[in-house]
Amino acid sequence: MPENHNENPWVETLKTLAISAVLAFGVRTFVAEARYIPSTSMLPTLEVNDRLLVEKVGYRFGSPERGEIVVFEATEELQRQGYNDAFIKRIIGLPGETIEVSGGVVYIDGEPLAEDYIADQPEYQFGPVTIPDDQYIVLGDNRNNSLDSHAWGFVPADNIIGRATIRFWPFDRIGTIEEPSYPE
Repeated sequence: MPENHNENPWVETLKTLAISAVLAFGVRTFVAEARYIPSTSMLPTLEVNDRLLVEKVGYRFGSPERGEIVVFEATEELQRQGYNDAFIKRIIGLPGETIEVSGGVVYIDGEPLAEDYIADQPEYQFGPVTIPDDQYIVLGDNRNNSLDSHAWGFVPADNIIGRATIRFWPFDRIGTIEEPSYPE
């Protein structure tokens, strides 16, 4: 049976655009989305105007790990302070751990955390605090210039949008976002 080529080209174009829009919405909502870096809070790892791919599927099957860079919706405390945009920070403290920042060092359950990715040692004191279930402590890599958990508290797991995986802009910095390895 011959194919019907009599369909109006405008109708075909509209069908194609509608299908494309639905697919794009589905991918952005459930799989991955692009984000940009608006501030210096993640220097030196991420620079202002870096463009990243944020993967959203992984946390449906597992939990965030220490060292991962995550994008999250503003917490209730941040919203009370007038912040509504998403944030990007590094997971430092996991549920059930006790975190303290003292003398320029982050301590997890009393043990210092080796951090070769930060801009400078933190010049503030924080904690000790024990992280509740299903919540995290996140800090910017530019510790002294980052609005992060040391200023406003915990990030609920439900607020986490996804994990930064790939930098796709600028071209001279394209690549995966490396995560540090910590001794067990």
